[in-house]
Amino acid sequence: MHHAVADTVLANSLLRSRPEVAPQKVGLTGISWGGVIASTEIGIGPRLAFASPTYGCGHLFDAANQWGEALDGNRLYREVWDPMVQVQRAKMPVLWLSWPGEMAILLDCQAACYQASPGTRMVSPIPGMEHSRRARWNPPDSHAFADSFVRSGKPWLAQTSAGLFQGRIRVRLGAAKALDSAALNWTGDTGLTGSRNWREAPATLEKEAGRRLLTAGSPENATACFVNVRSRDLTAGSDSPVIPRLIEDGGAE
Repeated sequence: MHHAVADTVLANSLLRSRPEVAPQKVGLTGISWGGVIASTEIGIGPRLAFASPTYGCGHLFDAANQWGEALDGNRLYREVWDPMVQVQRAKMPVLWLSWPGEMAILLDCQAACYQASPGTRMVSPIPGMEHSRRARWNPPDSHAFADSFVRSGKPWLAQTSAGLFQGRIRVRLGAAKALDSAALNWTGDTGLTGSRNWREAPATLEKEAGRRLLTAGSPENATACFVNVRSRDLTAGSDSPVIPRLIEDGGAE
């Protein structure tokens, strides 16, 4: 981790030294363990303009899979290298790209990491994406995120609030692109988020004072959910909260 993070810092310095590169627009991405390294670097490298960890995050020492078994007793990792140690310093926009069936870097670990980060975030859990380099590069989402930041200085979509109101899930989003459709993704299962059966249900998409309001019924037996929207071939979503947390945080409007 020391060499990987240090090399990332050096790569940033090298890019910024090139006359054809705008130093204030250098971003970072990483895939799988590279996503973990990217999640670590965003809390260490304030020079980064934006980042997109893919299948990567912190909080792995508490994961209910092989990473938790390997890292729970690793004091050096927990106290120095886990992204959670520094992620509260990550103030740049970050796209957290993954999919509901991810078994290595679990959605609940990813949520713990991005909810601790103060910067603007986009969350894109793409159903059926799978875990591979090809699967990561095929969707245009990371490119659109980077392009949006370089052109406008901010992501093209951001969640502004989420909660329950009169028994319905309500998510407000600020969007710079036209939104075509919305869907509620939910599960009634427990255990590893990647091994759960995730189902899709209709969601309503409305315009509201320059924002978009998404509403969907709250399944009675749901244990976790998130809302996805589509803008042509792009996918973005809400945070992935556990239903009891959503009830607690939502309240009346």
